[in-house]
Amino acid sequence: MQLRKNDVVQLNPETVGNPMFAGCYMTITEPKSFGAQGYVQVTGVERKPGGQAYYRARHEEMEYVGTAVFVIERG
Repeated sequence: MQLRKNDVVQLNPETVGNPMFAGCYMTITEPKSFGAQGYVQVTGVERKPGGQAYYRARHEEMEYVGTAVFVIERG
């Protein structure tokens, strides 16, 4: 599968390299030859928005879900 910027994948709990990201949905920011770099949106506190936790996933760590409707720019 050819991944594109703003595609959404789910990180497989059985193959993900960093268990903190197991089962998370990741929005792709940069497709790579090994897989993709992207972010998992982090919740905020005190009614303020959170940030993004970036991760580099290999193809075998993720499953395609769809395309993001809302894309959060680095902030």
